[in-house]
Amino acid sequence: MSTPTPKPVPRPSSLPRPQAAQTVTGTTVDHDAEVRRAVEHGRADQEGNVFVVTADGERAVGQYPDATPEEALEYFAKKYVDLMENAALLRNRLSAGAPGREIVSAAKTLQETLPEANVVGDLKGLSATLDTLISDAQATESKQAARAEAAKLEAAQEREEIVAEAESLAKRDPSKIQWKQSGARLRELFGQWKDMQRSGPRLPRAVDQELWGRFSQARNTFEHKRKEFFSELDKQNSEGKRIKEKLVVEAESLSNSTDFRNVSQKYKDLMSQWKKAPRASRKDDDALWARFRAAQDVFFAARDAENAAVDEEYKGNLVVKEEILARAQGLLPIGDISVAKKELRVIQDEWEAAGKVPRADVSRMENGLREVERALADAEDAEWKRSNPETKARTSGALSQLDDSIAELEQKYEKAKAGGDEKAVADAQSALDARRAWRDQLAQTAAELD
Repeated sequence: MSTPTPKPVPRPSSLPRPQAAQTVTGTTVDHDAEVRRAVEHGRADQEGNVFVVTADGERAVGQYPDATPEEALEYFAKKYVDLMENAALLRNRLSAGAPGREIVSAAKTLQETLPEANVVGDLKGLSATLDTLISDAQATESKQAARAEAAKLEAAQEREEIVAEAESLAKRDPSKIQWKQSGARLRELFGQWKDMQRSGPRLPRAVDQELWGRFSQARNTFEHKRKEFFSELDKQNSEGKRIKEKLVVEAESLSNSTDFRNVSQKYKDLMSQWKKAPRASRKDDDALWARFRAAQDVFFAARDAENAAVDEEYKGNLVVKEEILARAQGLLPIGDISVAKKELRVIQDEWEAAGKVPRADVSRMENGLREVERALADAEDAEWKRSNPETKARTSGALSQLDDSIAELEQKYEKAKAGGDEKAVADAQSALDARRAWRDQLAQTAAELD
């Protein structure tokens, strides 16, 4: 192997001196001090040939012509320090979190160059430093692999949660889905999925494909249901619009009618049909309802005006009927039924002759007279019951039976008392008390019928 000869360069003494220590984050190399230590592991002759001294002996590393032996030796020592700085840089990268596998590879590559490196320095010591670095990097690589595996498991779980939520949204009953909110949520989940793919750990291909397949299927199912739902909704809206347009036309045709009684009922029927009809789209439904309501308002405003005029006309009748009702209520409580009946017939004739009253007072006035009529009817019914011969006969027969029963019980009581049978005495006394109480009540009823 030919001895490398460097190109002529300025003498070391003419080059700018490096700083006392060149710093790489975390690990520093004192350049000048390391150069001084490195030259101790080599020598140079007067011709500028430079040798590195190793455990196996000397090895020529190059020639530095036109320089002193010290300058030649220093030149190749600086090359050694460059290798030290490379090793220090790798150590700092490892400390900063660089992949251990990359550091192992780079350190081994650097170590493999040492046996033939054209440098002067402690090659054995540098190789030992690299051995330690490689060992540390391999340990870091194992830890990083474990963390990476844990991160993959966590990422898989996070994506599983996204998929599960998407599947839950897709499984819902279309009639119960809040489409706007659910659609927005599904888009959020898709955004999260893309963020995980872009910045998260890469999952095993089989796991990634299985989760993506489920997620994609859930999104497709949701979209299919959404399209079907709104397609059906459009059909219902169209049918609702058709039905309600027909109802509006009929309502508008009745708005100017003066047949207030019959047409009022027709409007109620139209309203029932409206409530049963499917909804049109919001815009159409609101517009049709406005027309329907406007037609009703025209009709009922005319009806209310007509009723108001009629009520004004009937106010005089109300005054008359108020007086008649006061006379009728003066019959209460009913005393002599025949006199009350005669007076009430006169009142009823006058009531009919007085005519109609305003609509708001009809129920009050009619109910007032009905109360007097019911009171008279109740009094007649009560009188009939008191004078009913059949009722009297039944009451008289019951009294006779009770008298016989009481006489028989009195005999039993005396017999039990004479015999000293206390239980029989108590039983007979209890039965006598019950029969006598019953007879007293029945006797009172009979007295009322007389």
